[in-house]
Amino acid sequence: MEVPIVQAPMAGISLADMVSAVSGAGGLGSLGSSTLPLETIEAQVRVVRAGGGATRPFAVNFFCHTPPKLDEERARAMDRRLAPYRRELGLPEETGPHPAPPPPFGPQALELVLSLSPPVVSFHFGLPEPRALTAIQDAGIVVLSTATTVAEARILEDRGVDAIVAQGFEAGGHRGTFASDFADAQIGTLALVPQIVAAVSVPVIAAGGIVDGRGIAAALLLGAAAAQLGTAFLGCPEAQLDPLYRRTLSDPAAAARTRVTTLFSGRPARALVNRLVEELADLEGKTPDFPLQRFHTAPLGAAAAARGSADFNAMWAGQSAARLRAMPAAELCRTLARETSEALEHSPRR
Repeated sequence: MEVPIVQAPMAGISLADMVSAVSGAGGLGSLGSSTLPLETIEAQVRVVRAGGGATRPFAVNFFCHTPPKLDEERARAMDRRLAPYRRELGLPEETGPHPAPPPPFGPQALELVLSLSPPVVSFHFGLPEPRALTAIQDAGIVVLSTATTVAEARILEDRGVDAIVAQGFEAGGHRGTFASDFADAQIGTLALVPQIVAAVSVPVIAAGGIVDGRGIAAALLLGAAAAQLGTAFLGCPEAQLDPLYRRTLSDPAAAARTRVTTLFSGRPARALVNRLVEELADLEGKTPDFPLQRFHTAPLGAAAAARGSADFNAMWAGQSAARLRAMPAAELCRTLARETSEALEHSPRR
């Protein structure tokens, strides 16, 4: 990497065009591949490599969540609660059988990683089982994973990761918590980064609430080796957002309202506040397991979007979303690098 900027892997949002642009500008582009079919990941990596990824570093991302357990009682309770919304949107009263959820990182994904041999693989919700991790490391692939507490960072270091993403509570999207109580993992970036830097010997990448060069410079002064930005790249044309998502983000008042919620996926994730988040707040923590909750809420989002409404859409965003800048990803990466240098030059410590 020529600049200390990691573009966060955003599932289904950061695809080959964004990855190529960021990596080409000297940062680390990350393919938001955690929910993509394996054949799509393979095709996307080919596009990245054709666009310069053969000589630039880039990352492929996977989830390592615990496979969900179907709780029929919770599923029925959720259906009953959502029934009025389904009627309002003209959806069938019954949800019907659900397809199999996307699996966590497993043997098929491992086979794909080893065949593709990307420069970097990043994991969320922990790490894969030891034999799979060893195979990836033996192949010379750099491994990143997310920690939301010092305890999680120590676990990741003990298992041999090359760098740790310290995800502060300001971050958009899913919390990477995997071995800590969620209440204990509500630590802001400013507090979390120096604690993890002091606790481990591997490089630390700061994440959460960082959208400009001043934030990156602050992370570096806290001891981070780089900063990971996701929300900042949502304003880029390469971001695969539906028009409602993009329009909502362009409204400063709407973009300033985010909340960590389990209502969209079954796992805590920071999203823009909309009608679903507000009206179903009492169901927090009572949803079907991740990612089964998506089968209950995704049809509502799709039906509402068809009517021009974002009332039920999952729109992931961090706490700095109101400060997005609309510019191509490569230009943003270069702008961030320039701002970082300027901020460091003016730092009292420099």
